[in-house]
Amino acid sequence: MYLIQTPAQQSRRAFLRRTGQLAMAGTALPLALNLAAMGEAAAQGAPGDDYKALVCVFLFGGNDYANTVVNYDGASFAKYTAARSGIALPMTELVELQPTLPLANGRQYALTKKMPGLSTLFDEGKMAVQLNVGPLIKPLTRAQLNGPNRRDYPIPPKLFSHNDQQSVWQSSSPEGSVIGWGGNIGDLALRQNPTAASLFTCISVSGNTVFLSGDEAMQYQVGTRGAVRITGVSNTTGNLFNSATVKAAMQQIAQQPRGHTLENEYTKVTKRAVDAEGTITTAIQSDDFAANFAFPGGNNLADQLKMVARLIRGRTSLGIKRQVFFVSMGGYDLHDDIDTRQPVLLERLSFAMTAFQRQMEAFNIADKVTAFTASDFGRTLSSNGNGADHGWGSHHFVVGGAVKGKALYGTPPPVSVTNTAADDDQWHVGQGRLLPTTSVDQYAATLARWFGVPEDQLDGILPNLKNFGMTAPSGIAYPRDVGFMK
Repeated sequence: MYLIQTPAQQSRRAFLRRTGQLAMAGTALPLALNLAAMGEAAAQGAPGDDYKALVCVFLFGGNDYANTVVNYDGASFAKYTAARSGIALPMTELVELQPTLPLANGRQYALTKKMPGLSTLFDEGKMAVQLNVGPLIKPLTRAQLNGPNRRDYPIPPKLFSHNDQQSVWQSSSPEGSVIGWGGNIGDLALRQNPTAASLFTCISVSGNTVFLSGDEAMQYQVGTRGAVRITGVSNTTGNLFNSATVKAAMQQIAQQPRGHTLENEYTKVTKRAVDAEGTITTAIQSDDFAANFAFPGGNNLADQLKMVARLIRGRTSLGIKRQVFFVSMGGYDLHDDIDTRQPVLLERLSFAMTAFQRQMEAFNIADKVTAFTASDFGRTLSSNGNGADHGWGSHHFVVGGAVKGKALYGTPPPVSVTNTAADDDQWHVGQGRLLPTTSVDQYAATLARWFGVPEDQLDGILPNLKNFGMTAPSGIAYPRDVGFMK
């Protein structure tokens, strides 16, 4: 049985140790959809040599939900077009999603023709759409949000702020958070996992992102070309200044034990980085990889996902059974030109995620790898002229062989931008900002449970999950497991 502690219960000593480790790792933004800790916790109960991976695809800037998963049935499309003057996509540019089980009340959705890969994956049953998901502390309606007893209905901190909502999505706390949801679980699990493998449980291919913020566990960063090398010290590069002697001397200086505590810790970090770089470089070697798989060129997200695929291919060499990856793309803060700029971004997203899924299928491991999107927030349904402003809830994609695809999950929100319409009283907070009907905790818990995290550990990983698992008085169900994983 694990001892689960909240961030407030962490000791000052643990906090200082954690802060020091993160500083040495060069990390900043806390990413704890803490799927990292989930990975460590799940690895303990994994039988045999099974493998699973979660891949978070974060869309920085706040992806616009209304032009991503587009209202398509006649009544909803008419309202969508009226609300999005100047930025609504024409029906001729859309491809209808045809779920196995049609939605209630004749609701229909579509994707833009710029996303043919994801449309195909949906039709093949390998992609699901989660409707209207976002940060919530507990089930909430607009009437409760604006009512006289609003103190009984807390809301996530600093809504509509980019940095804060990125952090809230990832760690349940606004900007400045340094403790992930599963830090304690990750620390405990590290003691039961092989030391060499534990370093590669949580890997970012997108710079400074903390998947796991614990007392001991930390994330490992790679670039799109492989492990980050320390110039002059790396074991995988040639001589320094054309001299093997100079290189050997530099390696000795950089890695030899020191008498001063801080110097010695820095030396340990350097040695660990050098050793890890060699391990990663060996694991991702492949003569035929680039020729066999069609990752598109000129697409940074595809480059990141290609590196994830190479790392997954090298999982046996790394000796790892559970991994969590972070990749990202930016540019989604579209207050202007949303109708021309967002389709380009979605096209790149579709090509990259589709290529990654096809790669997993080629590896015969598609049912062991699940990729999912996340973003700061959605945007307003109403147009500001030629863009949309910051919102709250949004629609997201889940892709993989273990996904219960060809389906849309959650509650289809009404199409409205007013503050007086009856259907707007429940699920909008003005301008078509969606009040989420699925929480990030529910979304993450569904992924975590598939990953192998025991049910009795979920509340410790996801701090607000205990407030869900029921049907609210509004009639909306808030299950702990949304249902999109097999």
